[in-house]
Amino acid sequence: MNTKHMLKVALIQQAISSDVEANRQKLSLCIREAAAKGARLVVMQELHDTLYFCQTEDTTHFNLAEPIPGLATHFYGSLAKECGIVLVASLFEKRTTGLYHNTAVVFEHDGSIAGKYRKMHIPDDPAYYEKFYFAPGDLGFHPIDTSVGKLGVQVCWDQWYPEGARLMALQGADLLIYPTAIGWESSDTDEEKARQLNAWQLVQRGHAVANGLPVIAVNRCGHEDDPSKQTNGIQFWGHSFVAGPQGEMIAEAGTNEEILLVDIDLSRSENVRRWWPFLRDRRIDEFEGLTERFID
Repeated sequence: MNTKHMLKVALIQQAISSDVEANRQKLSLCIREAAAKGARLVVMQELHDTLYFCQTEDTTHFNLAEPIPGLATHFYGSLAKECGIVLVASLFEKRTTGLYHNTAVVFEHDGSIAGKYRKMHIPDDPAYYEKFYFAPGDLGFHPIDTSVGKLGVQVCWDQWYPEGARLMALQGADLLIYPTAIGWESSDTDEEKARQLNAWQLVQRGHAVANGLPVIAVNRCGHEDDPSKQTNGIQFWGHSFVAGPQGEMIAEAGTNEEILLVDIDLSRSENVRRWWPFLRDRRIDEFEGLTERFID
């Protein structure tokens, strides 16, 4: 283990209430605790300030959105500066009236905004009606430069697509990071629940292997009711985790609230990519079809 290249990361897995200010204060305590224990990079889950409002289509929920920069970025930027950490947040962005994004914001340790990423893949499934709220991202797949490395940040549904992870890797990302909100509907069988959780972790561990990079995934936990009563709500399954560049599971949270502190050896990517030179052997001259929706 090369201590010179070790990065202590904190994953904050939380259950969320309807009180935005209480959620922020609760998260601030966790961020301070993580920093006090040596974390230099802290990552929070998707849309951590609010309940997962996308279970229903309700125009009043647009009142939750904020501009960037705005009050939320001031709050989290100040925390990043106070604690001297790089902080990955996930916010409901109001770009202008009638145009909103699901946006990850990265704060540098001086409190400045290092960069942001707007969620590219927007789901529209029962209890996950995100297309009603969010326009697809338009900032592309570009790593964000920080004092702890180049962060390949994406958001939740993006984690199922290998293309985004690859584009981040091709631009020099040191880490792949996914703030997430995913869980079970109560009608799913135990067997189906196990398959879903396994698939969620497996696909992201695959991104780690294919790109020779560590992956950080931070998920919500706790049960959130469906206001429409059309479903029994979502049980967010937690299980936030960090995988190494060979897909090895370095650390994994349980199903409850947790601050998961993990030491990541960034030097391993160099060695793994020497053993498995996938980037060298890519047949980029034969990949034109990837830009097609489907090849008939």
